[in-house]
Amino acid sequence: MVTTTDWGPIIVAVVLFILLSPGFLFQLPARVRVVEFGNMGTSALAILVHAILYFCILTIVVVAIGVHVYTTKPDPA
Repeated sequence: MVTTTDWGPIIVAVVLFILLSPGFLFQLPARVRVVEFGNMGTSALAILVHAILYFCILTIVVVAIGVHVYTTKPDPA
């Protein structure tokens, strides 16, 4: 018997976590403007906004679109 593992949600979650880190690509809301790009800064409000964005995008990609990456592991003979 061969067992399969779905790595799709894990890969999507890790990539989104890295890309949506406040200040990495953008910070929303920023300190001076509404959006700043690549400033590597953060604030409590920016963390909250990015967490909400992360949850919404992750839910859409994993549940609505249904991204799946299957790997198989053969049982030892």
